[in-house]
Amino acid sequence: MSQQGFYRPQGAWVGDVIPWQEDGTFHLFYLRETRRTPAEGMPWHRVVTDDLAGFQELGEAIGSGGTSADDFNVYTGSIVLEADGTHHAFYTGQNPAKTGKDGRPLQLVMHATSNDGMHTWQRRPDDTFGATDGYETGDWRDPFVFWDEEAQLWRMLITARRAEGPTRRRGVIAQCVSSDLVRWEPAEPFWDPQRYVAMECPEVFQWGEWWYLVYSEFSDAFTTRYRMSRSQHGPWIVPEHDTLDGRAFYAAKSAGRDGRRFFFGWIASREGARDDGAWQWAGTMAVLEADQRPDGTLAFHPTDGLRDTLDTEIADGAGIAAGTLLDAPSSRAEVLTSTDAPSAFRSVVRFGISDGTTECGVLLRASADGDEAYVLRLEPKRGRLVFDRWPRRSTGTEQWQISGDVPFAIELERPCRLEPGVHELEVIVDGDICVATVDNATVLSTRIYDRPTGRLGVFVGEGTVTIDAFSVFTRAEPGDEPDAQDHDLVAAAT
Repeated sequence: MSQQGFYRPQGAWVGDVIPWQEDGTFHLFYLRETRRTPAEGMPWHRVVTDDLAGFQELGEAIGSGGTSADDFNVYTGSIVLEADGTHHAFYTGQNPAKTGKDGRPLQLVMHATSNDGMHTWQRRPDDTFGATDGYETGDWRDPFVFWDEEAQLWRMLITARRAEGPTRRRGVIAQCVSSDLVRWEPAEPFWDPQRYVAMECPEVFQWGEWWYLVYSEFSDAFTTRYRMSRSQHGPWIVPEHDTLDGRAFYAAKSAGRDGRRFFFGWIASREGARDDGAWQWAGTMAVLEADQRPDGTLAFHPTDGLRDTLDTEIADGAGIAAGTLLDAPSSRAEVLTSTDAPSAFRSVVRFGISDGTTECGVLLRASADGDEAYVLRLEPKRGRLVFDRWPRRSTGTEQWQISGDVPFAIELERPCRLEPGVHELEVIVDGDICVATVDNATVLSTRIYDRPTGRLGVFVGEGTVTIDAFSVFTRAEPGDEPDAQDHDLVAAAT
């Protein structure tokens, strides 16, 4: 199935994305993961897009250096453009067969240049350098280079770990500086919070009067976070809601265009393509747009490009009428559509939530009686959106062996404000991908494997809600237009 608005190469998966925007086009270099054994060596590939809906694969950009090279694996980095028109790629080189003084596979910062518009790249092995004094040699990766106009020099941020200190709190964003993009000198750490194992894929950018530091936490949580400051030198403020998405969306880095900011990450796949499978490294590329609020904090939502791929409305109301009241102050009430949803759709539901309501939300791929389903649940009293499913994982026949003590998928929880009043929950489903957004500001992405079909529904638990709006949009096939027979909800898309 073609997942428009997302991207995954044929026969492989997307790892960390290195975005670069030039002349209105996004050039998205990415780590191409095949999961083959033995490992083939990680290359950078490139896709381009103008509309963030369709992606054109341009093939290998920087290939593996070979089994004996320092860059057998070409890992994450960044792109910059010099005034003379030369593009520079800084990336992580790693070879499991080569270890540093700490006994771990050596990680190095490496350099390549292009003088033909990024069509071909020339390695510059003489520019390679490893961890500077005081840092572990096995953690020295993800170089992010940017021009400091005030200081008139280039700065490089590097994911690093101090050589000494508590094992789980050695993570630091190290820093080097250069005047020529060739010779790099160590500088004071850019950020040293003494909280994390590592802060991967760091980047910093200015947007209006604010500076933003973005990194992916590799610690007790596995998620991308941001900090904000009036200066690139900090101090860095922790916003109330500091994550871009949940557990499944990782390693997001951004690029700007026309005053807007877009974040490119990947939605992780699960082992065995099943709901209980372990999260895997790499998956499907996904893009979020950030909106800057008046106080500088960021709201996140799907791009217009993605939404536009699912713009054909299915009948008026798709089977659940606007104005439907669900009143269950001490119980539960739900309403379901009469037919299955398409395999790719976008649903927009506006809930009028009454004071004191415990929970409400949307059922996905539900059974006809609603007992089995994926659940996107708004919990106003706890101020969060969570992802759940029933039945949950079973380890035996007894009640306590049916994961009944697990209130939801723990790693799939997003904080959001849910005061009494109207709130919108948008859900985009495309095959096994699910992206939910609350009030165009809070995003939760995940995978849904085990239930490939089913109905849509809305529910309330211990409270009262009014369904102010319920719309469903699908992807129009060429020459296919919805008609009157699709009144309740079209059958699963072909």
